[in-house]
Amino acid sequence: MKPLLIILGLVGCLVGVQAEELCVVSYNVENLFHPKHDTVAGIEKEDLEWTPEGERRWSYSRYYRKVENIARVLTNIGEWPGVDIVGLQEVENALCMKRLCTTLRRGEYDFVHYESPDRRGIDVALLYKKARIDTIATRAIRVSELMTRDILYVCARVDKRDTIHVFVCHLPSQRGGKAESEWKRQAAKQVLQQAVDSVYGTNPNAKIIVMGDMNSGDLRMRGLEDERMKGEGTHKYQGRWTFLDHFYVSPSIDSLSQAQVYDAEWIQETDEKYMGLKPKRTYNGFRYQNGFSDHLPIVLTIKNE
Repeated sequence: MKPLLIILGLVGCLVGVQAEELCVVSYNVENLFHPKHDTVAGIEKEDLEWTPEGERRWSYSRYYRKVENIARVLTNIGEWPGVDIVGLQEVENALCMKRLCTTLRRGEYDFVHYESPDRRGIDVALLYKKARIDTIATRAIRVSELMTRDILYVCARVDKRDTIHVFVCHLPSQRGGKAESEWKRQAAKQVLQQAVDSVYGTNPNAKIIVMGDMNSGDLRMRGLEDERMKGEGTHKYQGRWTFLDHFYVSPSIDSLSQAQVYDAEWIQETDEKYMGLKPKRTYNGFRYQNGFSDHLPIVLTIKNE
C-alpha cells in the first residue's frame, strides 16, 4: 500500500503546483444563441435566424450540442485543474451561460453577464471558477456612440489574495470594410482606454487583463503590454490567418504571463480551398456541421508570484 500512497501524494502535489497558475481563456464562440426568440426591455432582438423556425433551423438539440462543444474545448484547455477565468464573446443571454456552467462542471462555475444594446443580441460574458475567484464589483461599460456590445468590467480577488481587474471586449466588426469601419473600433477603444486609465488612477500598480475579439490585428493600449501569442492566428479568412483576438496585461503581471493560441486539430477542419486547417464552425454556410466556432480560443497563463 505504501507505493500507492506515495503516488497519490505526488499527484496531489502536482495538482497543487498547477493550481497556483491562473488559466485565463478568451473565446469568441460564434453565435451561441438560445433557440427562443428574445426581447430586451420590450425591444425584439434580430435573432429569428437562430430559432427553430428560422433559416438555420436552430433546434434545441443543436443548441445543446453547441454548448457541449464549447465545454469540451474549455475542459481540454484546463485539463485536470480546469480553467479559472473565461471571457466569452457572441453569447446571447444568461440562459446560455447557465447552460454552459452546468455542462462544464456542475456547481463549480458562475458567470457575469449584462444585456447590451447590440441589435443581434450577442454579448460578452465572464465565466469563473468559484473556488478561486471572488467577484468584488462588476459593471457593463456602454459605448454610447454605437449600438454595439458593452465592455464588461469585473474586479475580482484570486485565491482570496490578489485583486485583478478584467475587461472583456468584442469591438465592432470590419463589416463594410476595414478602413470604413475603423472609426467604430476607435470609439470603442477610447471608452476602453478611459476605463483602464480609471483603474490606474486608483492604483498605479493594478493587475489588469484586457481580452477579447478586437476585430483588429494592430490595436494598441496605453499602459498595457500586448501579449504576443504562439500560433499562426485566431481567425482565418480567405486563406490568411490573423490575430483578431488579444490579451493585454498591465506591467505588474507581464513578466509572469505567457499567451498562446489553442489550435488543437480536433477543433479544426481541412481547408479544402486554401489548404491547411481552419476553425471548424457550427455551420458551413447554411449547412449544419456540428462544429465549434470561426475563432480559435486564446489562453493566458499567469504564474504565481
